[in-house]
Amino acid sequence: MKAPKKSSTVSLDSVRLKQLSDPKRAKYAIKLALEEFEQDNDVDMLLDTLRLVAQAQGGLASLARKTDVSRQALHEALSPQGNPRLRTFQNVLGSLGLRMAVKPMRAAAKKAARSAA
Repeated sequence: MKAPKKSSTVSLDSVRLKQLSDPKRAKYAIKLALEEFEQDNDVDMLLDTLRLVAQAQGGLASLARKTDVSRQALHEALSPQGNPRLRTFQNVLGSLGLRMAVKPMRAAAKKAARSAA
């Protein structure tokens, strides 16, 4: 009896990491994740995207050196249960070539927020 052949497929994570190794694609992915976070407040997805981009851009150890945050603290902050401090979040974005910005809410979002209150 012949042994079953191993699948030669590539894992989704490896494809995502390869795509996110391109700085332009990584910045777009973070921008998209931030826009989606604005809509649905899904922190897990935002942190997952940041973690994947960090891994694709040299790994968490490299990011930790750039941000002056320990690798363990960074791993915990970007985990699904993570709750990074604003400074950590800002340092992570900065090390990836991005910065935070504050912009006015859209008029429709303002009205919805007022009516919900």
